[in-house]
Amino acid sequence: MATLSVPAAVPPVAEDCEQLRKAFQGWGTNERLIISILAHRDAAQRRAIRAAYAEQYGEELLRALGDEIHGKFERAVIQWTLDPAERDAVLASEEARKWHPGGRALVEIACARTPAQLFAARQAYHERFKRSLEEDVAAHATGDFRKLLVPLVSAYRYDGPEVNTSLAHSEAKILHEKINDGAYGDDEIIRILTTRSKAQLLATFNSYNDQFSHPITKDLKADPKDEFQATLRAIIRCFTCPDRYFEKIIRLALGGVGTDENSLTRIITTRAEVDLKLIKEAYQKRNSVPLEKAVSKDTTRDYEDMLLALLGAEY
Repeated sequence: MATLSVPAAVPPVAEDCEQLRKAFQGWGTNERLIISILAHRDAAQRRAIRAAYAEQYGEELLRALGDEIHGKFERAVIQWTLDPAERDAVLASEEARKWHPGGRALVEIACARTPAQLFAARQAYHERFKRSLEEDVAAHATGDFRKLLVPLVSAYRYDGPEVNTSLAHSEAKILHEKINDGAYGDDEIIRILTTRSKAQLLATFNSYNDQFSHPITKDLKADPKDEFQATLRAIIRCFTCPDRYFEKIIRLALGGVGTDENSLTRIITTRAEVDLKLIKEAYQKRNSVPLEKAVSKDTTRDYEDMLLALLGAEY
């Protein structure tokens, strides 16, 4: 499901570090060399490169990259080079501090990661920012969003396959009743969405569909411009159909007036080692255009090359 392409014979870590050092030296930066190394190493290999680079040259690799490359290309390379938990912590901090109702990074980190990955991101947040993710979310989000997002990012859900079918049936009824009443920020909706395991939620959403003859997300479109309803739909879609959820984020990032590079970079860097192949398939099915072609059309130069490399394309 991943699109990351790692060579069959990976050079020694010391050699990767030497090549990166060469890319930074001389007249101009060798961006293609940076991409050829970092865009073709998995998380453990990138972690080893960072540690070895710091030991060999007395300088953090991310700082060296930041001195040599800039703009959206720098953002893509830095985000990719970060350890996944550290990357999630950085993305979560950016969104929490500049919080606005349409943000999706917090929802993705809370709902499209495993419970262990979310916990690791929260630990990385402590290490990097010397405070907790939930306190930053509470400080910046407001109203029903605060009520929803604080427990969402604080959750440590059960990750097993067990399901209570009678509970799924009864909680589907509760969700239907509250949604029908327009009580989208009701404590019961928030309790169910922020505490139940993924398996239990999927059973609840299936029961909702069976009992009321349509998916729960359809009932959360009473006001298409309501950002709170849109956030609830995003939470549900991250659990039920993450590939189609991420496809839509990419489609919107590429399809508007100007490209939303931050969203495009976020999805490609966070999913390249997970399920980007499925997202590419969903994009092709929905748009009748390969994702690589769409990305190439809307991006340029080194930034384009970096994204295409992570998408598994030859560049």
